[in-house]
Amino acid sequence: MISQNLDLLVWLTIFGAAAVTYSLRIGGLLLAGKLPKTGRFKRFMDALPGTILLSLIVPAALAAGPIGWLATLCTGLCSLKTGNVFLSMIVGIVIVAGGRLYGF
Repeated sequence: MISQNLDLLVWLTIFGAAAVTYSLRIGGLLLAGKLPKTGRFKRFMDALPGTILLSLIVPAALAAGPIGWLATLCTGLCSLKTGNVFLSMIVGIVIVAGGRLYGF
């Protein structure tokens, strides 16, 4: 009896999470057409992807220690200099892998 209740609870949780996820996505699509296309809000929305990227990169770089800081710096410089995101990622990966190989 407890197993059946637990199975039902698991399925309800999965379907509930899916419903919330898709309603947020649909709501975002419906709301996007009503947002201002000029002014301060547009500048804010244009800057948002960079801030999200930084919020993912900075904690990982800090947790990786000095080799992570070096890799992040070199990746950023490579991206600014070449404009090639793929090459920049390769630079960062090689620096971190080399650092781990040599015990940093």
